[in-house]
Amino acid sequence: EGRQILEAAQAKGVRVGCAPDTFLGAGGQTCRKIIDSGAIGEPIAAIAMMASHGPENWHPNPFFYYQPGGGPMLDMGPYYLSFLVYLMGAITGVSATTKRTFAERVAGHESIRGQVIPVDVNTHAAGTVTFASGAIGTIIMSFDVWKHNLPRIEIYGTEGSLSVPDPNRFDGTAQVWDRKSGEWHDAPMVGRDDVQRGIGVADMARAIQNSEPHRLSGALAYHVLDAMEAFEDSSREQRHITLTSTVERPAAAY
Repeated sequence: EGRQILEAAQAKGVRVGCAPDTFLGAGGQTCRKIIDSGAIGEPIAAIAMMASHGPENWHPNPFFYYQPGGGPMLDMGPYYLSFLVYLMGAITGVSATTKRTFAERVAGHESIRGQVIPVDVNTHAAGTVTFASGAIGTIIMSFDVWKHNLPRIEIYGTEGSLSVPDPNRFDGTAQVWDRKSGEWHDAPMVGRDDVQRGIGVADMARAIQNSEPHRLSGALAYHVLDAMEAFEDSSREQRHITLTSTVERPAAAY
């Protein structure tokens, strides 16, 4: 379906864009500048963790989260993997394991409290992604975890480490640990702190006016989708999946 969209757009001579655009916020721009400046050296590894006990406790209509097309990877994976591709470049392969812990969930929202929600998708995905640069990312996306203390995203380089703010938001404070100081410190913010949803559309309009590539391209969306789907393929087939898609790292916006 993703390929059909891209092929149709190419045939019509139009562009494709896709959410999420959160990496265009100040948090994403700050992290990109830190990496581009060499402050943590060459990125060699990363971890991305999104874990909750699912949306059924608060959402007024959570059923679709547990139907095909739902689940933690397709729900929240776009935020985390798009952020990582923006910061570290294209993904070349995935090795993963997925599972379905609970056959049913119980709705907690007052309007549907007590209703049983059938679970028809895997709700815990864990694996590694290999970046074209050679860096390795450890990814966990789960609706099966009550609480945890792991970071949302951290990137580890040859000279230091970077703590990335929430990729589901546009703001947040990036933190850097470097060998010189031996301590974590808050990084100076880069970019505007008032950016909200819709900045990706504005970036596309700017790019069309200037005959330049836009950052949230169909190619980026397809590549992230390809990587997310590979988690299920890898788990089902019990093998490493080499991606057939790739994408240029979007241009920095700081």
